[in-house]
Formats: sequence, structure tokens, C-alpha cells
Amino acid sequence: MSAPHPHASADVRAHHDFDPAASSLRSDAEPAVLAELQSIRGTIDNIDAALVHLLAERFKATQRVGVLKATHGLPAGDPDRESAQIGRLRALATSAQLDPEFAEKFLNFIISEVIRHHVAISEDRRRQDPDES
Repeated sequence: MSAPHPHASADVRAHHDFDPAASSLRSDAEPAVLAELQSIRGTIDNIDAALVHLLAERFKATQRVGVLKATHGLPAGDPDRESAQIGRLRALATSAQLDPEFAEKFLNFIISEVIRHHVAISEDRRRQDPDES
């Protein structure tokens, strides 16, 4: 399996406090099992790094949305869009054999963070230029 993000492997190793071999199971399993476990965990670590990068890119885009909304006096939330996204992500999760309930919870968490950021952007804009509110 190739790395999900071109920098994921380097990013996993970049954090100097991270020990990819950390485990409480050393005395509980045979060396071959531990080696396979470490290999699988390496893949998981790379995926986690890719997820962080993807979330960072997503939040950069949603910050731009927040600035646009604040500039034009639009509300931070968009319930119809949020509902459509949740339906879309549930369907994608189902086709990817991921629990749609989990996908919905995950997206709801992201949406709540995005709205929180949008509110903060709007409040900052009002503080900077109170005459525009």
C-alpha cells in the first residue's frame, strides 16, 4: 500500500518524541506477531498523518468561507448545506464499508468546529470595523 500523503511517512518520523515501536504488548506476544503489529501500525501512523494534513487543508478552505461569510454578513451556519453534507457522507461511508453513524458523528464534530471558527471570524470582523455591523 502506498503512503496516502506524499509527506506522511516523513511527518510520522518528524516528531522527535514519537516512538513508532511503543507498545505495552512486548512481553505478551511472539516477535513475529509484534513485527506484523508494528508494520500494520506503521500504515495506521501514515494514514493518521495524512488525515491531519487533509483536515488542515479542509480548515484552510473553511476559513476562507468564514471570511467570505463575515465580509458579506452571512450567518456562520448553513443548516441545509450541513444536512446535505451529512447525507452525502453517510452514503459515502456506507459504500466504503465505514459505519455511517461514525461518519456522521465525525462530520458533526467538524461542522461544529467550522461554525465556531466562522463565529469567531465574524466577531473579529465586527470588532475591527464596528460600523459595518
